[in-house]
Amino acid sequence: MNDPEAVRRPLVLLPTARTAPLRAVAKRVVLALVLLLAVVAAVYADRGGYRDGADGTVSLLDAFYYASVTISTTGYGDITPVGDAARLVNIVFITPVRVLFLIVLVGTTLEVLAERTRDDWRKARWRTRVRDHIVVAGYGTKGRSAIKTLLSTGVSRESIVVVDPDPRVVAEAAEAGFAGVVGDATRSSVLRQAAVHRAREVVVASARDDTAVLVTLTARQLNPHAGIQASVRESENVPLLRQSGADHVVTSSESAGRLLGVTTSQPNVGQVIEDLLDQGSGLDLAERDIRPEEVGGSLAAVPEPVLAVVRNGLLLPFDHAGCGMLMAGDRLIVVRSKRQAEASADPAAT
Repeated sequence: MNDPEAVRRPLVLLPTARTAPLRAVAKRVVLALVLLLAVVAAVYADRGGYRDGADGTVSLLDAFYYASVTISTTGYGDITPVGDAARLVNIVFITPVRVLFLIVLVGTTLEVLAERTRDDWRKARWRTRVRDHIVVAGYGTKGRSAIKTLLSTGVSRESIVVVDPDPRVVAEAAEAGFAGVVGDATRSSVLRQAAVHRAREVVVASARDDTAVLVTLTARQLNPHAGIQASVRESENVPLLRQSGADHVVTSSESAGRLLGVTTSQPNVGQVIEDLLDQGSGLDLAERDIRPEEVGGSLAAVPEPVLAVVRNGLLLPFDHAGCGMLMAGDRLIVVRSKRQAEASADPAAT
C-alpha cells in the first residue's frame, strides 16, 4: 500500500548544471579507448613476457587483441602472461583497468545512482544551511517580475526559493538558478520544505486572492517575524490579507488600472512611473540610511531628490513639517538614476 504522506511529500529542486546525453556517452567512449590503449601499451612494451598459442610471439595486433578480450573479461586464454614482469603488470595494472573498464560500461546505471545520492546530499545540506532567504510563493508573471526586481537590487539567486504546484514551472526556476519546491504553498509541509520558518521575507504572488490569504496565514503561523509581501487582484481583499499577517499588500488589478489612467491623461507621467517600477532601467526608487553629514540639514542638502523620510516607523512625505530638519536614524526614500546607482555601488568611480 502506498503511503499517502509520501505521495504528497513536496519535491525540492536545486539548480544544477546539465550535461548533454551525447556528450556524456562520448566521455565514456573516450575513457574506454584510453584504458584500452594503456593496456595495449603495457602488453606490447613487455611482449616478450607473453606467449601466443598460435605462433609463440606477440605482435602489436596481438597486443590489441589481448587487451580487448582481457579488459572485457572474455579471456580466451590463447595469449597468456608467462614472464614474472608480465604477471606483475597483470596484477597491479591490467586487473584494476579491467574493473574500471567495467565501471565505464555500466556507467549509466552508476551515474543515475550517484546522481540520486548526490542530489539527496545536496538537498540535505541545503536544508541545514538555508536561512535569511526569500520565499516566493508563485512563479507566474507576478512572481517572475518580483524576482527580477529583487535580482536588480542585489539579491543573490542562492537566497531565493520558489514554491509552485506546477513541476514544469519549478523546473524552469531551477534552470534559472533558484532552489524550487513543488507543492501547494497553502500547506505547512510544503512551506517547511522551503524553510519558511527561517526565511527573512515571504513574497505571496499567487494568481488567486483566496490562495494568497491561505498562503499568508500559513506563512505567518510558521514564521511570526518574517516580512510578508502579498499581492491581490481586488482591493476589497486587502484588509483580509492584512488581518492574515501580510505586512504590505499590493493590489495588482487596480494598480494597473491607475497606471492606465495616468498614461492616458498624462503619458509622460505614466512613462516615468513605469520607469520607476522597472528597477535598474533608468530612474529607480531607493531607500537608504541618512549619512552623518546630512544629519541636521534639510532635504535640499541631500544630493538625490527625496520623496519621503521614514522616521520611527512613520512615512513622512517630503513636504511634511517634520522633514524640515533631518535627524539621526532617519531613512530616506530617494530617486536615483542608473548612473547614480552605479556610482553609489562603486565609490571609487566617482
